[in-house]
Amino acid sequence: MLFRLKELKYMRTLLVSKISLSLFFLLLFTAPCFSKHDVGIQVCQSEAYTLYNELQLEQLGLNQSVFAKALKGWSELKRQNLLRSNVLSIVDLSQSSNSKRLYVIDMEKKELLFNTYVAHGRNSGQEFALDFSNELNSYKSSLGFYLTDETYQGIHGLSMRLKGMEKGINDIAEQRGIVMHGAPYVSESFIQQNGRLGRSQGCPAVMEELCEPIINSIKGGSCFFMFYPEATYIENSKLL
Repeated sequence: MLFRLKELKYMRTLLVSKISLSLFFLLLFTAPCFSKHDVGIQVCQSEAYTLYNELQLEQLGLNQSVFAKALKGWSELKRQNLLRSNVLSIVDLSQSSNSKRLYVIDMEKKELLFNTYVAHGRNSGQEFALDFSNELNSYKSSLGFYLTDETYQGIHGLSMRLKGMEKGINDIAEQRGIVMHGAPYVSESFIQQNGRLGRSQGCPAVMEELCEPIINSIKGGSCFFMFYPEATYIENSKLL
């Protein structure tokens, strides 16, 4: 009887081990992936972690959780066949405006194209952006995922329209005139003189000398993500 009990315990342990092993391999080979079928890109969770490290994004100030959220939304937009470019832009508004908090990544070549300053809306905060809005004339930044759109010549020179992809969060960006453009108040000299970067009327303004190369790299249907860990946004976003 004692031998029989030991045998049953052994068989149960063996069964549990087999089940655990099976679950392990199931998880291993079915890990969520971010794929771009037309160019054959495949960025699984493990590859995303590798990319994060290879691009030294942590050293450049981008939190891994923000990068993961950007990839999740990028993946969903690609699944919906909404993207026409392999470039992913991330604006981490949890960082000081005195930090280079814009990251432009070529996901096909796995290269960091730009890491530079970007302004937030003047009513979102001083050095740090703290308040966000999807309302006309709020002069605040809007969080969430956007598609880059067409370019035009405006009062700031070359500019690029942004189309908000999240209803109730940034979907009136076009009506608000939210665009990327260059601005003299986005510079290290402005920071030195004022203690913080200059602010826009809600647009993600960049350095004048980098405006054209950045816009030319991301225009025409790439993913543009503006993030801050605001509870309301995280709870309501359909892309996170």
